[in-house]
Order: sequence, then C-alpha cells, then structure tokens
Amino acid sequence: MKKNVGNIDRIIRIVLGLIIGAVGIMNHSWLGLIGIVPIATAFLSFCPAYSLFRFSTNIKK
Repeated sequence: MKKNVGNIDRIIRIVLGLIIGAVGIMNHSWLGLIGIVPIATAFLSFCPAYSLFRFSTNIKK
C-alpha cells in the first residue's frame, strides 16, 4: 500500500471520526461505528477511494 493521505488530511480524518463516533454514542446509535473508517484510514495513511481516483494528499519528499 502506497501512502496517499497527508498529515493535515490525517488530522482531519481523526477529528471527524471521533466526532462521528461521539454523536453515535450520544444518540445510542450503531451508526457511530462509521467513525471507525476515517480513523482507520488516518492511521494507515491509505485511503482506498483516493487510490481509485489516483489522488493523493501526501507530500512526497
């Protein structure tokens, strides 16, 4: 897997994932589990959707 998620993108994904999870917990809804997806892609630094469209936010040095 080639990294295609940059640092700013990772931070945004973690924050959004935590917000989605918190809203799910507050509403007693299992839909909060959707927050796992952006958190997982942030920690893996790989987004399958980005690779389909050959898009990357990772700055190559």
